[in-house]
Amino acid sequence: MPSEIAPPPPGTGPLLRARGLHKSFGDNHVLRGVDLDIAPGTVHALIGPSGSGKTTVLRSLNGLESPEAGSLEIGELAIDFSRPRTRAERAALHRASAMVFQQHQLFPHLSVLGNVTIGPLRVQGRPRDEVMADALALLERVGLREKADAFPSSLSGGQQQRVGIVRALALQPSMLLFDEPTSSLDPELVGEVLAVMTELAAEGWTMAVVTHELAFAREVAHEVSFFADGVVVERGAPAQVFGEPRHERTKRFLQRIQGPFGR
Repeated sequence: MPSEIAPPPPGTGPLLRARGLHKSFGDNHVLRGVDLDIAPGTVHALIGPSGSGKTTVLRSLNGLESPEAGSLEIGELAIDFSRPRTRAERAALHRASAMVFQQHQLFPHLSVLGNVTIGPLRVQGRPRDEVMADALALLERVGLREKADAFPSSLSGGQQQRVGIVRALALQPSMLLFDEPTSSLDPELVGEVLAVMTELAAEGWTMAVVTHELAFAREVAHEVSFFADGVVVERGAPAQVFGEPRHERTKRFLQRIQGPFGR
């Protein structure tokens, strides 16, 4: 299904390059020197047990967390986390990537259209006619055009999450960040969200996805990073990580999460 907003054209080298990310919350050292490369037009799945640092990495890429050390490059934007970020750097980081959250986080007092357009209008200051046209086209592509005037409370969880994806796309970012986007959904609603994500991947959007949906990671991701205890224990193609993991910690995680019947 064509979009009015296309992914950025692929370039050379990684679109995202993170090096030596460290982050602590009090005495809890959550990130212990994380490196991450994501090539343009690819899907990078971040998997691992709860508390391993996956979400903290994702939030750091969007500027929602501030590592105490390390560096981040997204396109031409370069951030050195060893010094305070400027207001311009924070704004640029928010423009470079857009987050789809686990719990939708839609504004309950705004309509679906209001939720989608508030960022482009108020934060980015784009022309209203352009923003409205793009928003309606994006809602059409995820099957929610008729819900433009509805409020979040009237939508199913799957519909709310699709609105969350549209809200991210409306910001026209360089890459999309997904933080366990299906974990709060009833099982029968998971498929409709994963279908939208699969189509975005097929169109060439650069995506970093924290997920426990191993089948999605195996089939859609180009690369997988397995996190444990604040570090990337193993990184590779899905066939290698899931089929022939090299590290014992990866093997134990996959055996536990996949269970005796596989997933």
